Amino acid sequence: MIIKESDYEVIIVGGSYAGLSAAMTLGRAVRRVLIIDSGKPCNRQTPHSHNFITHDGNPPAVIAEQAKAQVLDYPTVTFQTDRVTTVEGSEGNFTIRTESDNTYSARRLLFTTGIEDIMPDIPGFAECWGISVIHCPYCHGYEVKEKNTGILTNGEIAYEFARLIRHWTSQVTIFSNGPVTFDREEVERLGVGIVDDRVQEIVHNEGNLSYLIGSSGHQYQLDALYARPAFRQHCPIPEQLGCQLTEAGHIEVDGFQKTSVPGIYAAGDSTDPFRAVSMATAAGTRAGAFINHEFIQEEEL
Repeated sequence: MIIKESDYEVIIVGGSYAGLSAAMTLGRAVRRVLIIDSGKPCNRQTPHSHNFITHDGNPPAVIAEQAKAQVLDYPTVTFQTDRVTTVEGSEGNFTIRTESDNTYSARRLLFTTGIEDIMPDIPGFAECWGISVIHCPYCHGYEVKEKNTGILTNGEIAYEFARLIRHWTSQVTIFSNGPVTFDREEVERLGVGIVDDRVQEIVHNEGNLSYLIGSSGHQYQLDALYARPAFRQHCPIPEQLGCQLTEAGHIEVDGFQKTSVPGIYAAGDSTDPFRAVSMATAAGTRAGAFINHEFIQEEEL
């Protein structure tokens, strides 16, 4: 098989945990790799990362900087701060153009671009997101255990969400943000309070929640608020290239992190509802290994 020489064997779009993990795997396989990253991770205002052994409690930015330094010790790996604007070509011969008007070619692409949370139109929500307005009890629940906790949710998910959070604290209130659309009696049997007042504002001190203000004017004292806002893909290019999305909106991948488009892989939060640094890192390692395995198969033909 004749293999066209490209600038790089793999271009990784997105240089956070999944992307850096894949780059390390490929660098150790002596593959020519370019990481392109715009510098806007979704957890950029989260003060501490948890549930990741050897890094429990470290700031996410510190983990990423340490990882980047280690990855760039491998001489075949290059990092570029930029944003990818267009992708053309097909497996074995992709061409990428960036916002800085640079053009690169690669045999394979790996998208580790994450997702973008769509903040609800509630003053204070965005400022508290990742600090005291949180999405995952496995990432943040221990730090707010047995504290006064709210859940901003409604619909069928409310009961299971409340049952989960009640494991960490008995002080749980669901804020339905309008008329309740779940079985009120079922939730109340858990010992969980229900408030259907619309949330007008989240009052906080540098992202640390103090209380919610309802449309009634009532103030609801809270230490933490769980929420799962809607999201979209941070980078629209995989979908534009024909990569299939799941019903929930994640990039669909197989067990090797392959998308539905030959030559294009994806890993991390853009593919997985379990948003954890450890899982993104594992997915990046898996993607890097299977890309290298694919190259070896090609080179033997």
